[in-house]
Amino acid sequence: MQILDPFDFSGRVALITGGGTGIGRATARLFAERGADVALAGRKREPLEETAALVTSLGRRATVLPTDVKDAEACEALAAAAMQAHGRIDYLVNNAGGSRAKSYTTWTLADFDDMLALNLRSVWVLSRAVASLIRESGGGAIVNISSGASLFPVPHSAPYGAAKAAVNNLTAVMAVDLASWGIRVNCVAPGTIKTEGYVRAMDRMSLDPDVSGGANPLGRPGLPDEIAWPVLFLCSPASGFMTGETISVAGGPVGWQKHAPQHET
Repeated sequence: MQILDPFDFSGRVALITGGGTGIGRATARLFAERGADVALAGRKREPLEETAALVTSLGRRATVLPTDVKDAEACEALAAAAMQAHGRIDYLVNNAGGSRAKSYTTWTLADFDDMLALNLRSVWVLSRAVASLIRESGGGAIVNISSGASLFPVPHSAPYGAAKAAVNNLTAVMAVDLASWGIRVNCVAPGTIKTEGYVRAMDRMSLDPDVSGGANPLGRPGLPDEIAWPVLFLCSPASGFMTGETISVAGGPVGWQKHAPQHET
């Protein structure tokens, strides 16, 4: 079957966690620009409302569903509410996540459990709740947002990196288990992205976000849109023969500084 425009999402619905800012907002906007309606989840209503206003300005519908994805029951309720509001769910983008920088010896067990609940357990619980709804809608895609910290060691981020590495593996297992339901599951592992949270963190440390985020061959941090586009691709028929993959979108290959040849100047 020939697909005239693989990036036409008219009549489709995407559920996006962490939809209030950064990568989530950029992803919601791209889906809306290409005809999809969106259900937006996140802890704080105000940024979700701002994203929703952006989506509706593009002529698409947005539903705001404040949710703490660390709460398993709240994830179940989120899936049901999104389905009730839109009548279908075609795509799930597990974007909610985050970390803190703490030395290895100061991470507590409670910290560790919190990191896993936010960055790993939420992906498992929400995907289980949404997968059957995507199946009812005729199949679709799940995209998990991992991190470069899942692929190489990032100091002071042990629980976060471990959780995100588990997301990569979970992606592959989900892809195998859900293929018969017509659901493809892939993962994007971003490098340093110039989100609002990243800029605030650099400001607190009196660091230039562009310089600090430029430790890659391209010499700069990525932009939220530069993650949103791969997410859109992985939901589209253009990636129809891809499932179970983790794609690094980090401005260059992991470990390049260690192995890069020295050039004369």
